[in-house]
Amino acid sequence: MLWSGSSPLTVMRNSMWGFLLFAGVAWLAIGWSVMRLEPADIVGVAAPVIFFGALCEAVRALAGTRTWWLNAAMAALFAATGVIVLLDRDSTYTTPASLIGWFLMVRGAVDVAVATMNRGTDRTWGLMLSLGVVQTGLGFYASSPLSRAADPVIVTLGGLAVLRAIADLVTALRLREVSAVRPDVLQLTPERAAGVAGYAAGLTDFEEAPDKPRARHRAVDADARTFHEEVVNTTRDLDAKIAEAGVTGTAAAAHRLPPDEEIPPVPDTAESMAEGERRR
Repeated sequence: MLWSGSSPLTVMRNSMWGFLLFAGVAWLAIGWSVMRLEPADIVGVAAPVIFFGALCEAVRALAGTRTWWLNAAMAALFAATGVIVLLDRDSTYTTPASLIGWFLMVRGAVDVAVATMNRGTDRTWGLMLSLGVVQTGLGFYASSPLSRAADPVIVTLGGLAVLRAIADLVTALRLREVSAVRPDVLQLTPERAAGVAGYAAGLTDFEEAPDKPRARHRAVDADARTFHEEVVNTTRDLDAKIAEAGVTGTAAAAHRLPPDEEIPPVPDTAESMAEGERRR
């Protein structure tokens, strides 16, 4: 359901979870299909897989997220990588393995960086961080001399598809959960909501009767007083006690002090001792 006034960019962001869900299922299908291939077909399959990864990054960039520029750069980089794999005429598995490893290392490093950046806002950041680390390690293995035969390349390509499927599925479900909340409604914690309600009520009272004394609004419960109110009330009580004690250090208590002739002399002085003897 779309709300009135939604921009095309907002609509695309809300529907992004559907594309990522489709991409996750497609990655699972790719992973299963790759594991069923013959070794001679790996060279021809590696390029389309990398192109699909570039397509996913391009769609994420078009969604207008905070890291759209990063997704756009990876889309161009992966598209160039797929072209190199496609144009390579080497009969060995060296170039496909190294370029698949390059794809995994770049994507894994980006997942680690983005997960760390979203640590305080996304509760799935730990899973995305783990997936990024695994992708980076698998890419390092694919780029090493250990994967120069057909079987390691097949396993690496299948692992790439499975890891990307998990990442896209988790992201899709998380976006679905977030998009269920109306984007034009600001969600506040209960404490902040109570503070905003009290401030709005006081502002309304001031606008309606600016010359009347300010009474505490009934919408603010006595048990939910703000920190400012606590400071004001505590300071007022302290001023009253200081004034009752006759301390002359505050201006608030000055009007409550007795006249100078009624102030008793300071004890333990010659004048006070003489006054005490005279009274006795």
